[in-house]
Amino acid sequence: MAELGTEPKVFRIYVGLALAIVICVSAFSFETWRAIDGNLLSWAYVVEWPLLLAYAVYMGRRMLREERGEVVVKPPEVKPEDDEALAAWNRYLAQLHASEGTNRSERLPD
Repeated sequence: MAELGTEPKVFRIYVGLALAIVICVSAFSFETWRAIDGNLLSWAYVVEWPLLLAYAVYMGRRMLREERGEVVVKPPEVKPEDDEALAAWNRYLAQLHASEGTNRSERLPD
């Protein structure tokens, strides 16, 4: 069973997906008729609208899976060389801070 409060989110995702489908299909059919009538630019839109529909379906499915907890988001791996670079950067910042003083008025020029 879904957690309390997730049903409205899932409903909004379905509504958004349905709206995207209606918009993309109607725009595709409109641009197809314009392209057939001789508007050359409409051929680009004839290709574009199905791509946008595919992206909307992909994102809708992904959002639904995330909302249901089916997707586990892994934190990025920290490589040892990244750790060393971060430590070196922190040492540099500490040195910089120590050399400038802690009082802001000491660091500002007159």
